[in-house]
Amino acid sequence: MDRRELLKGLALGSIWAGASRFAQSSVNDFASRRPRQGERKFVSRSVEETIHRVKAKIKDPHLAWMFENCYPNTLDTTVQVGVVNGKADTFIITGDINAMWLRDSSCQVWPYLPLAKDDSDLQRMFCGLIARQSRCILIDPYANAFLFDPKATKPLSWAVDDLTDMRAGIAERKWEIDSLCFCIRLAHGYWRATGDVSPFTVEWARAMHLVVDTFREQQRKVGRGSYHFQRKTEVPTDTLMLGGYGNPARPVGLIYSMFRPSDDACMYSLSVPENMFAVVSLRQLSQMADEVSRDAAFANTSRSLALEVESALSEYGRARGGKDGEIWAYEVDGFGNQLLMDDANLPSLLGLPYLGYCPADDPIYRRTRSRILSSANPYFFKGTAAEGVGGPHIGLDMIWPMGIIMRALTSIDAGEMRQCLRWLNTTDAQTGFVHEAFQKDNPAQFTRPWFSWANSLFGELIVKLSQEHPEMLA
Repeated sequence: MDRRELLKGLALGSIWAGASRFAQSSVNDFASRRPRQGERKFVSRSVEETIHRVKAKIKDPHLAWMFENCYPNTLDTTVQVGVVNGKADTFIITGDINAMWLRDSSCQVWPYLPLAKDDSDLQRMFCGLIARQSRCILIDPYANAFLFDPKATKPLSWAVDDLTDMRAGIAERKWEIDSLCFCIRLAHGYWRATGDVSPFTVEWARAMHLVVDTFREQQRKVGRGSYHFQRKTEVPTDTLMLGGYGNPARPVGLIYSMFRPSDDACMYSLSVPENMFAVVSLRQLSQMADEVSRDAAFANTSRSLALEVESALSEYGRARGGKDGEIWAYEVDGFGNQLLMDDANLPSLLGLPYLGYCPADDPIYRRTRSRILSSANPYFFKGTAAEGVGGPHIGLDMIWPMGIIMRALTSIDAGEMRQCLRWLNTTDAQTGFVHEAFQKDNPAQFTRPWFSWANSLFGELIVKLSQEHPEMLA
């Protein structure tokens, strides 16, 4: 099922029937749902040791079962390692879509970073992924997803007729700031975790220079830039207004993002969480330029752009949040129009502390968070099964487990963390995995039985709780 058929299936209700059949056939005997050992795509000794160690701390058998299935799911099912030009190469699919998203691939392996320093196999995998992402960026910094074969000329089925500047190797070409930010985050995270500088080659440096050039172009201070995108579709969030250049916005120093991390078109072209993520990433890049590449000029350029975007966020990204004070808007246009909502996909307003933009007790974040987790957010849903943030990508009354996980990861309240854990433990439809979204009153109605990013994020949460709040698992 491709994405276009998936959306049609949602409208017809057929996906619900398929999801229910999947749930009914899943007899919950807590037997491992991992592939057999000889069929796993990638094996890491340290990951296996972590599974054994953490699982032993989890009292609830269902939660322990979910962790055992989810935490290694990326390695078990989505990683393809090889060699390109004599160096490691790693390609990672999202799960049930056979292509590599820059965002997803970075997030899928993020939970394994703390283990990489003492695991040469993981180091090789990370080095290969950083190299692959660099080559993808050099193919086209505006593309969000790529094919395994960089010479392949047939994109994903729903992107075949897109009106944009497609090139070989591209699976889909939706411009999202976070696609490039996540590549920086992964590179910086790997460097800080291991001290290894071997992935940061001349090719990587070229890709990073192109990232900054792309951000500059999409500030649109001079013209609209080179990117445009249109799709022949009945789904309005799959295409862009005004000849493919998106809704108008004032060039106030923020970076234009045509699509959200959900791959839905932005309503207003200046995404606040995307720009916040760019600030964090540019500062990480400047640090690496200083200490790894020894490129002082590029470090200064990155820092300068981060400061400019941060200043523009302060002036244009804030909104009135009622009597309690200012909050962050989700999207703005620089003319005074603002969209007050949040989406479960990362980067989100809810996830700002997770991405390093602000501390979890920051006052404006706390006010924003309170609004996001209430009926004031049109995409916050409360049902008999759970409550949480969703988004327009799947539709109303559909809660994204990713939003519940992010709520727990950014919480400073033990009771809230426990509640999030209970919701996650009871909404897997007895499959042992985390899904893209589920119906707020019926978790058996879910989308994407194989969604590796959500599984990895769940594993990350459990490992974090085992280290910081082991009493919640006991």
